[in-house]
Amino acid sequence: MEKSGYRVYGRRWIVLAAYMLVNLTVQLLWIAYAPITGAAAVFYHVSELQIGFLAMVFMIAFVPLSIPISWLIDRFGFYPMVVLGSVIFAACGIVRGLAHDSFGLVLVASIGMAAAQPFFLNSWTKVSALWFPSGERATAVGLITLANLVGTAIGLVLTPMLATGRTIPQVQLMYGVTASVTALIFIAFGKEKPATPPDASAEAERALMLDGLKNALKMKHFRRYLAIAFVGFGIFNGITTWVESIVRPRGLDSEQAGLLGAIMLVAGVIGSVILPALSDKFGKRRPFIVLGIVGSIPGLIGLALTQTFPLLAASSFVLGFFLVSVFPTGTQYASEIALPTPEGTSNGLISLAGQVSVVLVYAMEPLRRLTGSSALPLLCFVALLFVILALALTLKEPAWIKTDREKHQGLSPSSSG
Repeated sequence: MEKSGYRVYGRRWIVLAAYMLVNLTVQLLWIAYAPITGAAAVFYHVSELQIGFLAMVFMIAFVPLSIPISWLIDRFGFYPMVVLGSVIFAACGIVRGLAHDSFGLVLVASIGMAAAQPFFLNSWTKVSALWFPSGERATAVGLITLANLVGTAIGLVLTPMLATGRTIPQVQLMYGVTASVTALIFIAFGKEKPATPPDASAEAERALMLDGLKNALKMKHFRRYLAIAFVGFGIFNGITTWVESIVRPRGLDSEQAGLLGAIMLVAGVIGSVILPALSDKFGKRRPFIVLGIVGSIPGLIGLALTQTFPLLAASSFVLGFFLVSVFPTGTQYASEIALPTPEGTSNGLISLAGQVSVVLVYAMEPLRRLTGSSALPLLCFVALLFVILALALTLKEPAWIKTDREKHQGLSPSSSG
């Protein structure tokens, strides 16, 4: 142990990898119907809006459950709560596969998954705070974001391919079995916290949850980032949920729609690795949040107005790279600006703002039907990007980042497992 009394363990990467894997699986099961909306509607004898609801229910259930589950995470720890969530997800995934053509049973199983989702989304910054020093936390959250994007991308690309030679229930059963395997991996390799904290900020006393909620919500910069998260997640969730409906009028099939969604998400993976790492390196959050929003604007305009697959692919890449990179940097920013609010609480509030954006996702469909094109809802999203850009320019940097970096400058923590 170092003289400072702090230690950075190599095992943090194993814990993070296991946690990333279950988060990846959550996104895979969330998006599993989006790229085959039309075929699923025919199979279950329901409307396309009802199929879209299988994804939207995740956002709806999050609203009442986010705060209570954040309290459970802060009270009992992220590890037992993520284990519980993983088991629920695996069981409900298998039920969806065994439901055959019963849409009612599929919906009930999806609601069960939706109820468990906050265990995953609300513990991101808790994991980074317990296992990683301050200079690596945005990077850690960026990697978790990466896992979520990869899971969504796999679902968008793989589902239409698997559904070509199999029934929809068979595909869902495969995903349920996958969720069971990743749950077992997390149970085996996850752990609540290391024996010794990585730095002073990791062991700093946190406010009780109720006081933490009041503390976070009274901070204007935290509230401004809540608005940014609401719009950003609304755009992301809207495009991924309705990707097939967006491009079908332009002559693209479900496989091409899934590919466009995957391109956006792969670009998001790249952005979520590069920009949060630069944020950690320079000890700045606001410039990278602003950069992500500015870069998203031309990508979203291109997705709204272009007609050919190559231009849509280029637009999807630009949008994904910049928009998705805002989430890990911004989530870490929010947890830092809200201290001493517990990480599970601040993370939960950000996730809650993102899931409330279901109203934007739902609004896309009537706006699309109004004109017969997705251009109108997407251009409305462009206008919202300019609104949150104005908010992002007013954010202040968390003062403790510079202080913490200066305090610990010159320390060389060990990296043993």
